[in-house]
Amino acid sequence: MIRAPKPADVPLYADAVRRSAEHVGRWNPVEPDGLADLLERQGPGLRTFLIVDLDTGGLVGKCNVANIVMGRFCNGALGYDSYLPFVGTGRMSEGMRLVVDRCFAPLEYGGLGLHRLEINVQPDNDRSIALAKRLGFRHEGHTPRMLFLDGAWRDHDRFALTAEEWEPLPRG
Repeated sequence: MIRAPKPADVPLYADAVRRSAEHVGRWNPVEPDGLADLLERQGPGLRTFLIVDLDTGGLVGKCNVANIVMGRFCNGALGYDSYLPFVGTGRMSEGMRLVVDRCFAPLEYGGLGLHRLEINVQPDNDRSIALAKRLGFRHEGHTPRMLFLDGAWRDHDRFALTAEEWEPLPRG
């Protein structure tokens, strides 16, 4: 399942990030104490979803929908981390399907009403690229020196998907 984070999730989040530091740290900053700040920044331009395993209540991953712009653009950028021990189990893919569906769902169904989503991934991050492709995202281009991560400007490949390309999940 997916849900918005809440203050009570701070210890669960910190534990998951610490446990997964080596896995996450190759591609993204490792910030086990970052959830409190993330909670404060939630608003029209940023929505965070936690992906939670229904069987154990464990934190599978986190997805930020950032740089949300409405009006004629209706676009957002997805950034995500997956956490051990759930890496490679398919749960992150399931959760991300729910996130994408929520992003494209109309406001009256509790969605974000977006038309386009993009994912920017470092070219060597094979797992994230595979996830983007499993979700139906298409490669749109390459952006040199896009983000400053781990002490250097990192290139990223850009993947995108529009609402017309998405097969909505059944609404129940």
